[in-house]
Amino acid sequence: MTKTKQQVLSEFRHSEIVNAARTVFARKGYASGIMDEIAKEAGVAKGTIYLYFKSKHEIYRAVLIKDMESLKKNTLERMKAATTLRDKIGAFTLARLENSEERKDFFRIMDSDSAHLSLSSRQYRDWLREPVLLLAAEIEDAAKRGEIRPLPAEKVAWLTADITRGTIQRRLLGKSENTPAQDSEFLTSFIWSALAI
Repeated sequence: MTKTKQQVLSEFRHSEIVNAARTVFARKGYASGIMDEIAKEAGVAKGTIYLYFKSKHEIYRAVLIKDMESLKKNTLERMKAATTLRDKIGAFTLARLENSEERKDFFRIMDSDSAHLSLSSRQYRDWLREPVLLLAAEIEDAAKRGEIRPLPAEKVAWLTADITRGTIQRRLLGKSENTPAQDSEFLTSFIWSALAI
């Protein structure tokens, strides 16, 4: 079905507002990121924002959803392109580390602002579920082929997600001088050594 000119313009405007909001929130934080600044950054009138979003909180949620969906898509694409289990683990960790590096200021807001702004653990797990289940399936297949030790595949996959998130948080606090690729390689080697026969 072909979109109308109005639908295309509406989607474009929505996306521009979300991108502008991400920039303003990253620069000023959630509390100080006001609608006037978001409108200015997006190059639209403040009233135009209210045609798409009811509140600043709704815009913030839209930014989160867009970013998490984009991260999920990128992670899945990288994992599917990797040929070995070790490479798939590396693709999983590197996609997440690079994403957090690219959006470092916004991730700091997610981790530091009030709890009602952050993702609930359930929402975070829901966004992670598909990449984690793909990783679990690959771990299980590798175990069946005798390439790795037989371990609970889904637990190992969730553990991989958890230690990657911990590494992201340390990076956001400035506790790592490594590049995302170096941290990913460390995590991948660590996980692989636990799996290897």
